[in-house]
Amino acid sequence: DKTVRLWVVASGSCEAMLEIHSNQVTSVAFSPDGKRVASGSEDKTVRLWDVASGSCEAVLEGHSRSVTSVAFSPDGKRVASGSGDKTVRLWDVASGSCEAVLEGHSRSVTSVAFSPDGKRVASGSWDNTVRLWDVAGGSCEAVL
Repeated sequence: DKTVRLWVVASGSCEAMLEIHSNQVTSVAFSPDGKRVASGSEDKTVRLWDVASGSCEAVLEGHSRSVTSVAFSPDGKRVASGSGDKTVRLWDVASGSCEAVLEGHSRSVTSVAFSPDGKRVASGSWDNTVRLWDVAGGSCEAVL
């Protein structure tokens, strides 16, 4: 559905329901400190949520197709998003601005993940490749 739900694992109860996306939610990720959640949606946006208040802090727009995957960097300062538009975008959490658009996949990007040191992003795609990207320079370092 179009919601993000926060669940209490011990009790199995829904603690909060975050509703603002205009289409299906496809991906969610907690920030490393647990204070924020990023959500990606078929509405082509990434939204950043404050867990304590349940409020939407930012709407990150730029993808031209569904957002299929989101991930926070290990320091929580960036979010990576993958999309059906064949790109990976890197977002600054504090400002909400897009820092880089990583292009190279020939089909939809289905998964994104930061390396433990935050210096690289891996992206998986329906083109049957995994690309490793340098965060600082935005260049593709390897195609697997």
